[in-house]
Amino acid sequence: MSSRTGPLARLARLLLGRNELRRPSDRIEGCVVAVLLAAFLTATVTAVFLAVRTYQAQTATAARLRPTVAVLKQPGPDVSAVLVPTATTLASWRLPDGDRRTGLLSTLTAPDISYAPRGASVHIWLDRDGDPLIAPPGPVDMVLNALFVAICVIAAAAVLLILSYGVCRVTLERHRLARWGSAWDAVGPEWTRRR
Repeated sequence: MSSRTGPLARLARLLLGRNELRRPSDRIEGCVVAVLLAAFLTATVTAVFLAVRTYQAQTATAARLRPTVAVLKQPGPDVSAVLVPTATTLASWRLPDGDRRTGLLSTLTAPDISYAPRGASVHIWLDRDGDPLIAPPGPVDMVLNALFVAICVIAAAAVLLILSYGVCRVTLERHRLARWGSAWDAVGPEWTRRR
C-alpha cells in the first residue's frame, strides 16, 4: 500500500481535501471521528498501563505476606460463611522469628475455620507484623484481575466515546436538516412554478 492511499492519507483528504460537495458539517464530523479515535487509543494505552500497575500492586502485596499454619484453640464457627462472613475463632500460630502468637481468625482471613474441630490446622497468611490477612490471589487470578481492569476501562471508554459520537451526529444532522430546509424554502417555490 503506497503512502498516498494509506489510511492517514485518506483521512487527511477527507478532512482537508477540496470537494465542492462536502459540507462544513461533514468536515466537523470527520474531525470529531479523528478526535474520538485518538481518545480511544489513549484510553486503550491507559487501560494497559492500569492493568500492569494492578498486577504489580498485587504482586508486591503478595510478596509482603508469609504463609503459615494456625492451630485452632476452639472449634470453628458453626455458622455458614455466607450468612456471617466475619465469624471468628481463637487460634495460635508461629511467627517467622519463631515466637507464637494467639489471636482471633475470621472466616475472611482463614476460610477453612468454618466447621473445623478444635486442634485443626488451617493455612493462613501473615503480614510483617504477624497479623493474619486475606490470602493473596494466585498468579492466574492476578493476571485475570489485571485483564478485568483493562477490559472495564476500554469498555467504559468505548461506550462513552460512542455516546459522544451519537450526540455529535444528532446535533450535526439537525443542523444539516435545518440548512436543507432553509435552502429548500429558497429554491422550492422556483421549482413548483416551473411545473
